[in-house]
Amino acid sequence: MAKIGIYGSSFDPITNVHLWTASTVAHRCKLDKVIFLPCSSKRQDKQIHVSDEHRIDMVRIAIEGNNKFEVVDYEMNQPAWEIATYKTMNHFRENYPNDEIYFIMGADLLVDIGEGKWKRAEELIHENKFIVMARDGINMLSAISKSPMLRNADDGQTFHLIDKGLAMEISSSYIRDEFKMGGEPRYLVPDKVYDYIQINHLYQS
Repeated sequence: MAKIGIYGSSFDPITNVHLWTASTVAHRCKLDKVIFLPCSSKRQDKQIHVSDEHRIDMVRIAIEGNNKFEVVDYEMNQPAWEIATYKTMNHFRENYPNDEIYFIMGADLLVDIGEGKWKRAEELIHENKFIVMARDGINMLSAISKSPMLRNADDGQTFHLIDKGLAMEISSSYIRDEFKMGGEPRYLVPDKVYDYIQINHLYQS
């Protein structure tokens, strides 16, 4: 049985912190694979700045050579009304029936789920396992205890909380702003991704 983490994000663009986070989570949680899952531009809750094709190309370039990393375009291929993390996780559990599947997310998303802001949140929590990364200013244990839905699912197996050393954040929006304003974010993204952005004139006004 393999342990697989599903790492969803806009990756707009993918950053060195995304890669460092995925590598650290894989090491600490003994994951055999991390699947990078770029979200679809059709999602109503996301403002995407470049095409799905560019974003998935950048992820492919960034993870090249790491045999623990894989990118999957599953959500990009779904109709807008079908896109929900609950359905996405069902897809991966069906495709890896003999493996242990985890959804990797930040503590801010845990709070949102606990407040019922996600589609089919209760089923999502009861049917899946989660690796939750620290975010500045969020007490993860408190977030679980304050939500009846989360605390009733907290059986010692559902939530794997990573509370130290993963709060470092360099946002994709910061990098986009640097490109747009003529700044120099070179070492915040992988070299090949930086070159790809320059060649394709992405994020530039």
